[in-house]
Amino acid sequence: MTTGTRAQRMKQPLAADVIIATAEQHGVCVRPFTMEVGDLDTGELRYVPVPCGSTVESVCGPCARKARALRMAQCREGWHMTEEPDFTPDKPSDDHTALLEFRADLVAAYQQAAVAGAVEADELHDEIRSVDEELRQLGMRGRLPNPDGPGKRSPKRSTKRRQDAPELPRRRVEKRTVGREYAGRFRPSMFVTLTLDSYGRVRDDGTPVDPTSYDYRRAARDAVHFAALVDRWWQNLRRVVGWDVQYFATVEPQKRCTPHLHAAVRGSVPHEVLRQVTAATYHQVWWPQHDELVYDGNHLPVWDGEQFVDPDTRQPLTAWADAVDDLDEPAHVVSFGRQVHSKGILGGSQEAGRHIGYLTKYLTKSTGEVIEAATDRQRQHHDRLHDELRVTPCSPRCAVWLLYGIEPLGTNSRTHPGHCKGRAHRRTTLGLPGRRVLVSRKWSGKTLADHRADRKAFVLESLAAVGISKPEPDRSRLVWQKVQPGDPGLPPRDHLLMHAIAERIKWRAEYDKALLAASPPDLSATQPQAA
Repeated sequence: MTTGTRAQRMKQPLAADVIIATAEQHGVCVRPFTMEVGDLDTGELRYVPVPCGSTVESVCGPCARKARALRMAQCREGWHMTEEPDFTPDKPSDDHTALLEFRADLVAAYQQAAVAGAVEADELHDEIRSVDEELRQLGMRGRLPNPDGPGKRSPKRSTKRRQDAPELPRRRVEKRTVGREYAGRFRPSMFVTLTLDSYGRVRDDGTPVDPTSYDYRRAARDAVHFAALVDRWWQNLRRVVGWDVQYFATVEPQKRCTPHLHAAVRGSVPHEVLRQVTAATYHQVWWPQHDELVYDGNHLPVWDGEQFVDPDTRQPLTAWADAVDDLDEPAHVVSFGRQVHSKGILGGSQEAGRHIGYLTKYLTKSTGEVIEAATDRQRQHHDRLHDELRVTPCSPRCAVWLLYGIEPLGTNSRTHPGHCKGRAHRRTTLGLPGRRVLVSRKWSGKTLADHRADRKAFVLESLAAVGISKPEPDRSRLVWQKVQPGDPGLPPRDHLLMHAIAERIKWRAEYDKALLAASPPDLSATQPQAA
């Protein structure tokens, strides 16, 4: 019988909240999406909850914590390698060469049919595509030549260094990724932090001292092109030191809403070299000039069925390719600031563990949660930067280009001038359009899926050691498809969560049993010990 007042009863937790709290306690995804799985052999049809895979803890805590744990394992495994990983490609098999010979004949026949305008050209093109897919399934990497021939190449730009940038020595890059060893036993690595330039004096809370003189335009453009600048920095570093430097880096926002980079670098590099490379690194943005808006408000370009045209003159806008061909100078040049922090780290030390935690500290938080505005001054600063990001193009396909009288790539009738779904224009990201984690290809030699498989294999081996067998089910005869809206057989989410919680409790009990069996028994103080 329910007792107490209405107010007291309203304070009691809801059943759904209790289920979610229990799911989080046991590491079960609280926002799974449901898939319909059919067995072709038995005809059985069941509903399976699939984890959402969110990396933001406020969205799904269990999934975000699992993702962070994988990133920590990835960082730890590749940071202090002592032996060179083997990336030697396998030799092409007979199946590879046979399929490629068949593809060469198909391409020759397709090109002849395309020139003659024969109807079988489309069929040959589809056959070439299926052969390419077979080659991919055999394990081939890289791109094959386009049967239609090379496309239109972008105009060549001068690679000569700018006169206002310091020169850098160039060395032949060796095919090694492991750093030097010192004194026969020390092989230190690095922890590096890079920051963008200043746009004006700021207070302790990250807001500008004088908002009228703060360069919001340059701050917005630097943030959009930050990833390209980071790529150029790694290229320059490898050319200077003469070996294939590998890294695990995370991009985080500062209080002033400017991105900066924390990187774990394998091997050691002199601190002065890092400062020289940073001072000499820049990225030129060869895009059309976008300083003054041509269209705004209700005066916007219109779609005439084929392209965007001026609303008054009905003249077509400048095409992207034509605008790029006419460039004489870059629209923007982005570079790092003078502040460079670098530190040597020894593998296996407590300091290495602390820096791995620091690298992945904010990966479970969204950008808006990291730089949350707590005062009116901070909110005004964020709003001003967001206003500038709204009119800053983020790619050659960005719909913001239409506001500058330029038709971007890939426009159609659904394109709305000035409205781009890219992350660079969102209020919650404030100019961090790319990935939060940047990992070089030869860091650990594994993807996140590979690290996830390693963790699973370790658990299965531990269970097998105590006689608990978990055979991998045959999924070749299963058909997975999304649940259709209004499916009457779809179970409620709470039922799926309860089932997942019970399953997770069973798995945990089995794993705890394996851990107890693997650990050595404790000897009591009263028991005689062997001499």
